[in-house]
Amino acid sequence: MSVWILRLGHRIRRDKRISTHCALVARALGAEGLMYTGEKDDSMEESVRKVAQNWGGRFKVKHEKSWRSALKKWKGKACHLTVYGIPFEKEMPKVRKAKDLLIVVGGEKVPIEVYKAVDWNISVTTQPHSEVASLALILDRYFRGKFPKFRGKLKVVPQRVGKKVIKA
Repeated sequence: MSVWILRLGHRIRRDKRISTHCALVARALGAEGLMYTGEKDDSMEESVRKVAQNWGGRFKVKHEKSWRSALKKWKGKACHLTVYGIPFEKEMPKVRKAKDLLIVVGGEKVPIEVYKAVDWNISVTTQPHSEVASLALILDRYFRGKFPKFRGKLKVVPQRVGKKVIKA
């Protein structure tokens, strides 16, 4: 089973944090990697790679020149997260059956061709919201709350108050 995220139209000056947060959420909740289109951002890629090195996991980040070619190369099913889609609770039973899933997350204006190229256009809510929140909810439902256990150089020690990180 392979789950990847395709982040559309990354713009370095505007989207660095959002694209990074998409990658962090994807990694923490069980996706294998993030592909992104738009401007190539070595700094964002390196930031995400360092998180995987320090906190564990084999999460991959790669730049694709074209969303069309990325979708065309993908061998599994694809779902696009959009405010305009079918409510995700209705579609999740079908989406969950996909062994290899590509989750498309918009950036700049999403071309209508994306809507036509995917298997599902799904929405978490029909209100403006963050694509990072949508991605987290979709991954939670897809993996049914069963997330990977990481073994890295760093580890959080859960506490009622305060923060504690130890070297593992």
